[in-house]
Amino acid sequence: MSHPHTRSPQHDSVAGPSVVWLATGLLLAGLGTVLLGPIMPTLLHDWRLTDQQGGLLLASKFVGAFLGGVSVPRRLRLGVLAGAILSCIGFAAFALSTGLLSGAAWLFVSGFGLGQLIASSNIVVGRRFTSHTGSALSLVNFFWSLGAVLCGLIAAAVLPRFQLRQALLSFAAMFLLTGIGGLMQPSKEAAAAPDLSPIDSAQPPPQFLLRFGLLLFLYGGLETCITGWLTTYTVRFSDTHLLGGQSAIVLLWSALTAGRALSSAALRIIPEPTLQRLGMALSTLWIAALATTSHGPLLSLYSVLLGLSLAPFFPTTFALLIESRPTARAAGLLLAVSGLGAALFPWMMGFLSTQSGSLRVAMIVPLALALILLLLSAVPTRNSQPG
Repeated sequence: MSHPHTRSPQHDSVAGPSVVWLATGLLLAGLGTVLLGPIMPTLLHDWRLTDQQGGLLLASKFVGAFLGGVSVPRRLRLGVLAGAILSCIGFAAFALSTGLLSGAAWLFVSGFGLGQLIASSNIVVGRRFTSHTGSALSLVNFFWSLGAVLCGLIAAAVLPRFQLRQALLSFAAMFLLTGIGGLMQPSKEAAAAPDLSPIDSAQPPPQFLLRFGLLLFLYGGLETCITGWLTTYTVRFSDTHLLGGQSAIVLLWSALTAGRALSSAALRIIPEPTLQRLGMALSTLWIAALATTSHGPLLSLYSVLLGLSLAPFFPTTFALLIESRPTARAAGLLLAVSGLGAALFPWMMGFLSTQSGSLRVAMIVPLALALILLLLSAVPTRNSQPG
């Protein structure tokens, strides 16, 4: 029996802010993750950037997110707090930036904070809720998606009326308040959790972890290609006025948010691998449709269908990973790999768009990613190790 004043490894693995503060932090992280998509046209205009340079801004933030996830601490509550503080610093300084170099540098810092916050929060939730893990992760990531929805709505409402700098400074302050709130109100359920078998023992085989790293790497690139460039794509190719291009991204994230809630319910009766494959098959279809239309109503419809289809992939994949009981560092590394994909592939889209002269041609990048993910998801993902 452990000493009453000694924290066990099991407690360290689930301790942290209460669910309310974790959800609030993920909501803000959702806002921060997709922030560049809605404001990209403004930045390209004000800073006189090419699409390729805009892609570098996306890359800087997601390289930071990768390194933030890689460095997630064993005491996950410290990762949640550090992520909130670094996100505050990064976005506040980005608000004061005036060009590509300084903007990219501070987006790297904000990305590092987001990587710590998202990875630590998801691992805590996955470990606290050992029953119906995929359902719990879908539900908590509903708030991340809600933040993404609010980002598009806020951009559509704020950019025509207020300075971007003031909005970003206010946004940065919210991270600090959330970090302090989570520190002051830890989870009572985690404190009372019984000690289970050591989480950091009996690691899954390396090839199993490598497979999940590849899935998350490609999916991070796919989702960010769509969310990072959809507003710009709509502005250039829609034959109708859609709220300055924000309508499509708002619809996409609204559908993805609703899809996360629906996935939470569906995963109580449908196995994670089945829902994972079905969602990616439909996503491939809707990306192809999106890339071949300029009709405003169809763009809106395909954005909704794509959001619903993408919704299950991350929570189902991460739930399958958590079931294999990796260490916090290993889980954080694999989750962070999605940030590396989010850095590489949107930049690749911007590069291809600049070289070909058409962002529509660059849509081949997310389409190829979806096809590869569909093929990979057809391979069984369950850990074959004995429990």
